[in-house]
Amino acid sequence: MENIMNKMRNLDAYPKVNEDFYSRTISGGVITLVSSIFMLMLFFSELRLYLHSVTETKLIVDTSRGERLRINFDIIFPALPCSILSLDAMDISGEQHLDIKHDIYKKRMDFNGNVIESRRDRIGAPKLDTPLQRHGGKLEHNETYCGSCYGAEASDEECCNSCEDVREAYKKKGWSMSDPDSIDQCKREGFLQRIKDEEGEGCNIYGFLDVNKVAGNFHFAPGKSFQQANMHVHDLLAFQKESFNVSHRINRLAYGDYFPGVVNPLDGVRWTQQTPSGMYQYFLKVVPTVYTDVSEHRIQSNQFSVTEHFKGAEVGRLQTLPGVFFFYELSPIKVTFREEHVSFFHFLTNVCAIVGGVFTVSGILDSFIYHGQKAIRKKMEIGKLN
Repeated sequence: MENIMNKMRNLDAYPKVNEDFYSRTISGGVITLVSSIFMLMLFFSELRLYLHSVTETKLIVDTSRGERLRINFDIIFPALPCSILSLDAMDISGEQHLDIKHDIYKKRMDFNGNVIESRRDRIGAPKLDTPLQRHGGKLEHNETYCGSCYGAEASDEECCNSCEDVREAYKKKGWSMSDPDSIDQCKREGFLQRIKDEEGEGCNIYGFLDVNKVAGNFHFAPGKSFQQANMHVHDLLAFQKESFNVSHRINRLAYGDYFPGVVNPLDGVRWTQQTPSGMYQYFLKVVPTVYTDVSEHRIQSNQFSVTEHFKGAEVGRLQTLPGVFFFYELSPIKVTFREEHVSFFHFLTNVCAIVGGVFTVSGILDSFIYHGQKAIRKKMEIGKLN
């Protein structure tokens, strides 16, 4: 047993020195104090990194299929009333959504930006009962009404009981409604009077769009849109105005859900129109993004970059549609962010490296100072003897 203990003693890589042979110096004490403080600073820095997660970023090819793209927006048009502002969306697959009202909200705003009225988007008077009487005639209190579509009805059974119904029927035919006062429903609902009453007001429109995950555009423009000769046009004659001010402020525009660190470059952007009318265009490059936190919760979202362009009211002989357009394309590259904690063994390794490294460097420095002072004193003693 004693033989084994002697062998273990011979394996000791840390031989002990008797305290009688220690020589303590002031410089050694200063170096010890400074190195201890430095060691503690590095330790707490490493501990902070260990307690907090780090984010790993990767770029991969986006191989996802059949996904949808959610566009969240909150935009203020200080010079366009809510009654004339519409939202359309379309993509390269040919899918179109005209005059979107689903999940869209509007706030009427006065000249000073104060909210006058907030409502879910819906234009027109409440629809009347299913008719028994045929087309023609004006609404009376004691009869069931069936309003005429003024030649735009698809069948004899179709009724237009509100101004909005007539406008929808005209839109399907590709017609513009040039004189709303000649339409009984519009005159009864005060269509033009409502537009005049809202003159000088602004509109805060917000909500979200759920569209195909392909390139496309959505735009805010005055008037009801329809297709005419394979062209997308807006019916502006009904508003009896020559120009529209599409100045706007983007409170928020995001493609997908929020995730930590995301920067939406159009949030807070303001643009003021200087010319009588025109089209303001945003060209966006959307990059699919997946964020995974430390609890393995995945957030499917997107980032985007943007460039801007303003097109004047007339290009050659073609009249430019006034409005704010957002054209977007999808990047084939997906960005993945993953939050991860540093492993405990990695933390332990770094702590040992800090302690050992600082201790070794301070020992070398102390040895250099000690032997330097010793050599200087020896030379001084030799000089005195001479």
